[in-house]
Amino acid sequence: MSAAESGDIISEEVQEALASGSASQKLETPAKPAAWRSRSLNIRLRRLSRAAQSHLSSSLTRRIVVLNLGGLVALLGGFLYLNQFREGLIDARVQSLQTQGEIIAAAVAASATVDTDAITIDPEKLLKLAPGESATPGEGQLAIEFSLNPERVGPLLRRLVSPTRLRARIYDRDGYLLLDSRSVTGRSNILRFDLPSPGRATTLDASSFLQKTLDFLRRVTRRPELPLYEDIGMGNGKTYPEVASALEGRAHSVVRANDKGETIISVAVPVQRFRSVRGALLLSTMGGDIDAIIAQERWGIIRIFLVSAGVMLLLSLFFTNTITEPMRRLAEAAERVRRGAKSRQEIPDFSDRPDEIGHLSAALRDMTAALYNRIEAIEHFAADVAHELKNPLTSLRSAVETLPIAKTESARDRLLAVIKHDVGRLDRLISDISDASRLDAELARADMGDVDLSKALITVVDIARAIERGDGVNVELTVRHSSNEPPRKRWLVRGHDSRLGQVFNNLIDNARSFSKHGGGVRVLLWPEQAKGPGGAPLDGYEIIVDDDGPGIPEGAFERIFERFYTDRPEQGFGQNSGLGLAISRQIIEAHGGRIRALNRTKAHPQGTDEPEPGDLVLGARFVVWLPAAR
Repeated sequence: MSAAESGDIISEEVQEALASGSASQKLETPAKPAAWRSRSLNIRLRRLSRAAQSHLSSSLTRRIVVLNLGGLVALLGGFLYLNQFREGLIDARVQSLQTQGEIIAAAVAASATVDTDAITIDPEKLLKLAPGESATPGEGQLAIEFSLNPERVGPLLRRLVSPTRLRARIYDRDGYLLLDSRSVTGRSNILRFDLPSPGRATTLDASSFLQKTLDFLRRVTRRPELPLYEDIGMGNGKTYPEVASALEGRAHSVVRANDKGETIISVAVPVQRFRSVRGALLLSTMGGDIDAIIAQERWGIIRIFLVSAGVMLLLSLFFTNTITEPMRRLAEAAERVRRGAKSRQEIPDFSDRPDEIGHLSAALRDMTAALYNRIEAIEHFAADVAHELKNPLTSLRSAVETLPIAKTESARDRLLAVIKHDVGRLDRLISDISDASRLDAELARADMGDVDLSKALITVVDIARAIERGDGVNVELTVRHSSNEPPRKRWLVRGHDSRLGQVFNNLIDNARSFSKHGGGVRVLLWPEQAKGPGGAPLDGYEIIVDDDGPGIPEGAFERIFERFYTDRPEQGFGQNSGLGLAISRQIIEAHGGRIRALNRTKAHPQGTDEPEPGDLVLGARFVVWLPAAR
């Protein structure tokens, strides 16, 4: 080789090395994106693991999954143990074996029976015969009687049984075994017998352990009603009941299980010629044939079960996710509400779901809103009580401090009158405050019953008429019946009769206090429908209380129901606590009803809360609506 050629070769090698080096560098450049993808995959797997752990940590999730899969497992067990496929397969195999046995027995009877019922065979010559040769009896030879010719049975049995996985045994009419297909080799009549298994295994490997395990499972799952199969070998065939029946001229079949738990079907048919039984043919399946088919079907069922279990598991997790996750969020929100009293805690809103979770979410939100409203109401009530009590206490303190330095008797009398007035005002305030504070607990504890509004109003009106106040105000009651309502349920509402009576008494006293001397208070009771949730009509009753007073000041139609609000300039300061109408609204709303205040005017004699400017006010009207008892 010349120097130039060697230089060219060296340069080519260098170029290849450089090319391979650049290629390796090119291959190393995507290392960072690959590492990033691996890290991203690990993060996703961790998130998926945490999500699965959070789902499976819920006892409700575990219960739903276990219950769903438990039913599927029970169904699988029923299919594997109690399915009808096994019985049908065994019956079909019995029929098939019986048909094959009858065909083989007929062929044996036609070609292998002995007319004289006895043939003479020299055992010594029999061993020296070549295949296909036969021995002829001679003088002085040992005569052995056979009802079937073994020389003809062997080839015939081999041709008929070899294509099938069956074991065929021929017994003569005395029950002795003539031929066993398992002991006949391929092209000769040489008999072959398996050696018995050793008493103790000398080696222990994985295959033997697996086989022992499978044999144990077969024995456990074997049907207890199957008898145990025992191979008698060269023993008398009459030990088998089916062979004994066949030798008597009747075909018979028996299903057994061997010591490995494998199912073995045996069918024995008689070998007859001219109605004479010459022997019996016993056909039996090899151990494991039936079980292999059943195992294949079971494996198909198991695969269907695995797919169904996977689908069931995913559906259960999806189903529980729609339940447990909202429940967990609701529980955490309720726990935050219990702990945090400084600010309002928001409850998750699932009210758009048309199921129990949506109902629970809406109920919790309403309950939480009512709880916060109650807390705020208590705070406002405490502030109002403190303010209302502070006013008479301040006045009382000033009067008491001024009383010792009063110089005239008239000044002392005025101070004592102020003290007496403030003490009376405090007494009224404390009584009304006590009544208002007990109202919620009393309404929650006491059981509601059916209240007849007509009787309650008649009683309240009669008491108002009996009390003489010197104002000359007449109280009238009108009850308008409805012809569509049955008398038995007329005027009945669910509620507390004493508290409803208190509301009616407050409204009548309030109307009398604003009425002019000689005026009148009119009370009307009649059935009236109202709109419920969603605009559905609700049956109920309306109580209307009218007076002929100055009416309600403009803009105060809602303020008059506030606590401690009062507007009675003609009666002087401190004569009323301002809690009567507030207590009345609280009682009515606790009964599921509503109360509102209107002014009767010349333009709107039925009442309005938006009077027109310059419209003449005829008096005030209070309207109470209560739902009818169901």
